Amino acid sequence: MRFFRDYIFDLDGTVYLGERALPGAVETIAELRRRGARCVFLSNKPIESVANYEAKLNRLGIPVEPGDVLNSSVVMARYLRRVAPNARVYLIGEEPLAEELVRAGIRLVTDPLETDYVVVSWDRQFTYRKLDDALQAILRGARFVATHPDRVCPVEGGVVADAAGMIAAVEAVTGKKCEEIVGKPSHWTVEVALERLGVPASDAIMVGDRLETDMRMGRAAGTATGLVLTGVTTREMVAEAADKPDYVLEGLRDLLAFE
Repeated sequence: MRFFRDYIFDLDGTVYLGERALPGAVETIAELRRRGARCVFLSNKPIESVANYEAKLNRLGIPVEPGDVLNSSVVMARYLRRVAPNARVYLIGEEPLAEELVRAGIRLVTDPLETDYVVVSWDRQFTYRKLDDALQAILRGARFVATHPDRVCPVEGGVVADAAGMIAAVEAVTGKKCEEIVGKPSHWTVEVALERLGVPASDAIMVGDRLETDMRMGRAAGTATGLVLTGVTTREMVAEAADKPDYVLEGLRDLLAFE
């Protein structure tokens, strides 16, 4: 492991699990910063606001400033502002995502017949009505995009169902594939993170617990990749993977094992 000037950290399963920091996370990030590294934090999870993530990290002993934490809600807002700033959006998602979109000037609607974009996300109040509304909107020409592709989210004691289930349901009834997923591993997310750091991808390392999102995104963008085994990925899964991360870490403490 070499020292990098810029670190992009996943959160769930990498920095913390539930309401506790993972072993070594606080001390490791503090030491990297002491040595001059800059850090940003990414989460695909849109069921909390960025402000809540910032407050959580501060509470756990990892100080952050506004803009240091980015999630798929922020990336979706940026995406819609860029590609369709005047679009009428029907949202399958929870209140923090809705608030982020409204704050960005995105117009949310409840009538599927007046919809230009259907945005699908993790929604723990997902209903038949929402599914049918998405169907009617897409049948009438609405675009179909989503925040993130995660199948499950790690929690203390296991995992819970994530946004992939909602995306798959809409794909099943419409017969159409989701056109764009902006969260990890999309280039939309890594571009936001690198803009925050102000560096080219080659100067940074992506650290996370998922091969299919964190590591895939880092490789595609040109960052170094460090996979931690504190989340959903096991060493056996790494051994079977076609594309290996640059570093496999038992936990964040291994980031300090400098050559």
